[in-house]
Amino acid sequence: MEKGWIKIHRSILEKPIWTEATSEQKVILITLLLMANHKEKQWEWKGKKFTARPGQFLTSLPSLVQKCGKNSSVQKVRTALKRFEKYEFLTDESTPHNRLITLVNWGLYQGLDERATVLSTDEQQTTNRQLTVNKNVKNEKKSNRIREADDESPVFYQLASQLVEVIKMNHPGTKEPNLSKWSNDFRLMVEQDKRAVEQIIPLINWSGQHTFWHTVILSPSSIRRNWDCMVSQQKQERTPVKGQVLHIPKKPVNEISLDYAAGEEA
Repeated sequence: MEKGWIKIHRSILEKPIWTEATSEQKVILITLLLMANHKEKQWEWKGKKFTARPGQFLTSLPSLVQKCGKNSSVQKVRTALKRFEKYEFLTDESTPHNRLITLVNWGLYQGLDERATVLSTDEQQTTNRQLTVNKNVKNEKKSNRIREADDESPVFYQLASQLVEVIKMNHPGTKEPNLSKWSNDFRLMVEQDKRAVEQIIPLINWSGQHTFWHTVILSPSSIRRNWDCMVSQQKQERTPVKGQVLHIPKKPVNEISLDYAAGEEA
């Protein structure tokens, strides 16, 4: 079991995933957040090595039901998972014995406050250094600092950091980019292009796993240029072709609750 605490951004109160959820689904949502790994974790089970990244965890439906407490059931948990996946809050990969849950925007929201503190400190130091400057010049520079702080706001900076992480997974030798410039590009994407952060995050992750787009999306500007094409292709891949027969693997009747920390069946 992970120790410590997690961060929950207040903006979730305004999202449909919360406002349109039942009380049971809200409990399940918070439980999922609490179960996610904060750091990368490795373990061995039946001779095989596994790795779970931050925001991921291995579980089973019975285990989730137990952790969610009274009034919870396998059907309610399964329905909630499908609903959260529809909102692109998580991905749910089933295996013969368990399921891997990945919280899509984990890295974005868990890093907000730390970055905000850094920006606040830097801003204060910059202001103190400029106390002796001519009033007009000071006002102009203050305006510039505000604009720069906007460009490096926690959300935009975290989007830039997430894109770097995805790119390096496919291109390990990639040099560290100018995160200030990338943050500004994401700001323009949101403010000028009217793209929602909730749209950008899944698209970054999707591009990193795509056989073609992972070679093209190497900066925020490339996302802006190819946005419409990427979104269209992403939707096509999610929609079955008319007449196509989908083969859905049968799930076992009993799922095994796996305690990955101990490497044993629970």
